[in-house]
Amino acid sequence: MPEVYMRWVIFAGIADNRSKISLKAIMYTLNCRGKLLVMDKPLVMGVINITPDSFYKESRRMLPEDTLAQAQQMIAAGADIIDIGGQSTRPGSERITAKEEAERVIPVVETIIQQFPGAVISVDTYYAAVAEKAVAAGASLINDISSGDMDPDMISTVAALQAPYICMHMQGTPGTMQQHPQYNDVVKEVLDYLIGKVKACTDAGIKDIIVDPGFGFGKNTTHNFRLLHDLSLLKITGKPILAGLSRKSTISRILGIPPEEALNGTTVLNTIALMNGAKILRVHDVRAAREAVQLHLAVNGEK
Repeated sequence: MPEVYMRWVIFAGIADNRSKISLKAIMYTLNCRGKLLVMDKPLVMGVINITPDSFYKESRRMLPEDTLAQAQQMIAAGADIIDIGGQSTRPGSERITAKEEAERVIPVVETIIQQFPGAVISVDTYYAAVAEKAVAAGASLINDISSGDMDPDMISTVAALQAPYICMHMQGTPGTMQQHPQYNDVVKEVLDYLIGKVKACTDAGIKDIIVDPGFGFGKNTTHNFRLLHDLSLLKITGKPILAGLSRKSTISRILGIPPEEALNGTTVLNTIALMNGAKILRVHDVRAAREAVQLHLAVNGEK
């Protein structure tokens, strides 16, 4: 019986009770251009957006000197990974070309690597051509919100690059994803999708895979909270889990505040994600996330 099918059978047997699943602890590692990133504790990924229109305006950096200063601050605050995005994927955003995205992203990757040669850089893109150029410029990971669905060449390209790959679930596209998203069972459907993507990536030759349930990407507030509550079930994939909850609209809707005031809410949800098995927190505020990780470890008797 194939391993992924066995995992699905396990999930089907426990899903109705929404039990917390506790698989044997796995020491995950990521091979980042020859640098081994050991995930013996949760990692923090800091977000830098080279865009004029990302949903959280404080994350926007268009000038090279601004991106470098932001990267320096994040590294000093304890970021394990810097995630660079060249186009907004907020709900209703318009798609830009791979050429335009590369023109924004590649110089920033090169600048940061020149200044911080040991930095681990992820590039947030769904274009295979941008992924290829980014790795050539010094990036180590590819973070794809579409898991290859928006560019059929992406998975084979990442396999050839031998880069770690973040597979995220999204219903629809950034332009349409929040137009009445619907699920019969959001946890089952997201898990089923991610199991299939892990298999496709593994079959293609990608060795290091990270799964992301895609909070806010084709999900409403109820979907997001159900996914967070049952996040531990994604351990069935056998891959480390990334949680991207930072300052998202779910927090704003519940608390009645704009993204600029959502740091405390972000920290609360990040802490819940850590308790439920998240191994990577993707955030705008590195110091707060690092402190959440540190306190989470302390509660569990770890350092």
